[in-house]
Amino acid sequence: MSPLLEVRELVVRYGDFTAVDGVSFTLDAGETLALNGPSGCGKSSTAMAVLQLRRPDSGEVGFEGRELTSLTERELRPLRPRMQPVFQDPYGSLSPRHRIRDAVAEPLKVQGRWTATDGPARVAELLDRVGLDPSYGDRHPHELSGGQCQRAGIARALASEPRLLVLDEPVSALDPSVRAGVLNLLADLQDDLGLGYLFICHDQAVVRHFADRVIEIREGRVISG
Repeated sequence: MSPLLEVRELVVRYGDFTAVDGVSFTLDAGETLALNGPSGCGKSSTAMAVLQLRRPDSGEVGFEGRELTSLTERELRPLRPRMQPVFQDPYGSLSPRHRIRDAVAEPLKVQGRWTATDGPARVAELLDRVGLDPSYGDRHPHELSGGQCQRAGIARALASEPRLLVLDEPVSALDPSVRAGVLNLLADLQDDLGLGYLFICHDQAVVRHFADRVIEIREGRVISG
């Protein structure tokens, strides 16, 4: 069976600076692959290129058997829901003007999967799935704790029914007591849904606990893994 994600000789440049220099790896469905390294080593640039939010300068990104870098934005559009990001800042990833229920509902509406009868029930189901009482949907992000807000962000990502989550430092902004709960949630979701996780993290203790495999990156290059 082919990998869920296959990255080959990825290169990302910003002017004269090469942020990602020939990175290659594979990721299977149901697996967590961690990209570990210090700040500025190229982890997040790799994640952005995988998501095609920043087109790489060279190399290939294969997802579910399709090579993404050769696709136009119009061709990419139906694939984007299947690979979703979860970002480091739980508050910054949600609009402060929108209630939580509206943030979770937005992907359903954009993707044409919202109905007046089924949509609200689906939002409540997603909030419950990530450990939030559906009544939290009436709140704004600033009315939630950091851990609760990150759970809402995960619910929003799940609304697209993805196969891949790109988790960019998803617990580094949380208190240690809260991190374990969010990591346990992610593990349960992976077991239930068969999701693949590309896990960006600089904390080796978290990586050892959570990841199935680890790739070490320094100065844009893979040094082990």
